[in-house]
Amino acid sequence: MAEINSSSPYAHNPQNVTGVMLAVVYALIPATLAYVWLFGPGVLLNIGIAAVFALSAEATILAWRGAPVRPALSDGSALVTALLLGLALPPLSPWWLTTVGILFAIIIAKQLYGGLGFNPFNPAMVGYVALLISFPVEMTTWLAPESLRSGELGFGAMLSYVFTGNLPVGLTLDSITAATPLDEMKTQLSLGQTVNEIRSASPLFAQFGGTGWQVINGLFLLGGLWLLARRVITWHAPVGLLGMLFLLAGFFHFFDAGQYPGPVFHIASGGVLLGAFFIATDPTSGATSNKGRLVFGAGAGALIYLIRTFGGFPDAVAFSVLLMNMAAPTIDYYTQPRVYGHIRKD
Repeated sequence: MAEINSSSPYAHNPQNVTGVMLAVVYALIPATLAYVWLFGPGVLLNIGIAAVFALSAEATILAWRGAPVRPALSDGSALVTALLLGLALPPLSPWWLTTVGILFAIIIAKQLYGGLGFNPFNPAMVGYVALLISFPVEMTTWLAPESLRSGELGFGAMLSYVFTGNLPVGLTLDSITAATPLDEMKTQLSLGQTVNEIRSASPLFAQFGGTGWQVINGLFLLGGLWLLARRVITWHAPVGLLGMLFLLAGFFHFFDAGQYPGPVFHIASGGVLLGAFFIATDPTSGATSNKGRLVFGAGAGALIYLIRTFGGFPDAVAFSVLLMNMAAPTIDYYTQPRVYGHIRKD
């Protein structure tokens, strides 16, 4: 006799984990290609190294635990973690830096808690923050956009630097690296300059954000909108994050435009759009209800602005997301949707 489930309602979700992960990868391809075009192929080295060690670490831990290896490797989650971390790291990151970061992300932040679906923190952001705290010099050595470099760095030279730490004779780091727009803005504001003076004096700044970076961020936005159109993610966390960041930045800019950059600069610079559409929307480490996702995103947006403006880190996306990961269980508790069929008693 066949077993009949009589409880209802039932909800059908045609998406599976592999499909979702592949959609995220597809959505990141345009921004990744623009990254290579504007800053060179170093980001591909980051992603490649991270992917190799992510899959190796995941397979090793699963085999050690006696868990099935192939299903976990084929779901794409380790590759997405590698892709996100690779995009977040400077293009000239030494191979060991990328390796340490991805091993920390996979082993400590993911598998230590039981694997996919059990991790309370976003693994890529845990790996990123661990590196930023432990190796601040390497994590702040960013390539200048190709149009602003005083020296040329080909793929072979970049490959040599990543694996050996050596640059070609006559080429120095100072000739090919530069501060990020967010770092430059924060530093110069602390020295008493105004926003307009900083933007007009440095070629690092473009119309909306940083030179080169505003193009990449525009493509992160395009990829995020595609995920929304495909219903891979919902709008709640991105709108909450971007909306709160826009409101706070707009409020301070309105009262003192000389000391506080406008909201468009904050959104078009750094990792905000990557964070809004690809990190804050993580279904495992974020809030679960739509209302909760909105609160989660708004909290992350507020923290990004506060840390950028009054804290010690120019970007702050990773710290903000991880802090909200800690708050996610409480957010879920207070934003539980009404049970289907339940009649509210007034």
